[in-house]
Amino acid sequence: MTADIVNLRRARKAKARTEADAAAAENRAKFGRPKAERDLRAAVDDLAARRHEGHRLGAGDVQSKPATDEAGSRTDEPS
Repeated sequence: MTADIVNLRRARKAKARTEADAAAAENRAKFGRPKAERDLRAAVDDLAARRHEGHRLGAGDVQSKPATDEAGSRTDEPS
């Protein structure tokens, strides 16, 4: 009657690894996003970034306020 010798340290680590893998699989199902959803989000973010950059004013694009005289009327208006 011979019994298999079990290394308790290895058995404990294997059990912990199995439990961690099960928790990871549960979290992937709970919090993970499908590839299609990730790709869609990336495309929407890229489009928003390009639109934002498209509205940026360059160094020569700064618009000045219209000139006014002391009375507050614009000087470029025809009288």
